[in-house]
Amino acid sequence: MVTVRTGIVQSPRGGALRLQRPLYAAGLGGPIGSGDQWHAWISIDDLVDIYHRALVDERLTGPVNAAAPHPVRQREYARALGRVLHRPAKLPTPPLGPRLLLGRQGAREVALADQRVVPARLTELGHRFRFTHVEDALRHLLGGNRPSATIDPR
Repeated sequence: MVTVRTGIVQSPRGGALRLQRPLYAAGLGGPIGSGDQWHAWISIDDLVDIYHRALVDERLTGPVNAAAPHPVRQREYARALGRVLHRPAKLPTPPLGPRLLLGRQGAREVALADQRVVPARLTELGHRFRFTHVEDALRHLLGGNRPSATIDPR
């Protein structure tokens, strides 16, 4: 039996990214709290892969951390999301904001959590993640937004 312990899932259809994207798109995004806390994240694509592996790989048993191999600090996450959306990401979000949206427990366990989690068991088994760096995952999930070097006048 496998017990999957999941990092903060990155998906534009739900969770933290769905709540943060409009703020960042409006230029109002930034690190939550001090920005020093570790952010254990995983792309929705990688999470699906891990659940699939848990069903078919008999070597995978017990607790498994479903988190990307490169956790980031909250301020690094904010910068990456700002770059992907081509917006500044400097305004710190006071802890009150997540508490209003997620409740006290939700804010503590998700937005303000400070957990440096790595997928040790999956790494031991040679699991290949689609996205090991948060900015690459965000670019994929949000449509590959990249600044264009040239503008087509047509």
